[in-house]
Amino acid sequence: MQYDDASWHYGGDFPAGLPQAAAATHIAMFMGWMLLNGQGSGNHGQAVEALRRREITPGAWFLMNCDEKLTDEDLSDDGNRFAESYYLHDEGRFEAGEASYLVDYMGLFPGAAEAYAVPDDWSSYDRLAPILAHRFALWRGLQLGMEKGRG
Repeated sequence: MQYDDASWHYGGDFPAGLPQAAAATHIAMFMGWMLLNGQGSGNHGQAVEALRRREITPGAWFLMNCDEKLTDEDLSDDGNRFAESYYLHDEGRFEAGEASYLVDYMGLFPGAAEAYAVPDDWSSYDRLAPILAHRFALWRGLQLGMEKGRG
């Protein structure tokens, strides 16, 4: 399954004046957090170490290692379940009050002219990481609660 692809964003009415790489920043921030928090599939091996050491920005790493795409092959089983619940924006789930990555992302960076103008840097990542950690913990708690209810 393909969750997102930078070309889906820069292929449309992408803001003039921004490099195409800016279309990957929101994807890369999510992917980077997933990898750095044990939710990667292991497909990227040692390449993840450059992220851990912050030798490269999440966006640059993502563009070099993921062909501009976030797919189910990049994530662990739990990572995929979380991405299906939180990353994929479903209007019906959003209206029902469920969390949405893009809503959280855009709400966190209101000073950016548009979501695509968020800088690909560790400062942006550090602002986003606590929200992702919180959303993942809530999601994990819901999963554990459902498992207990079945047992």
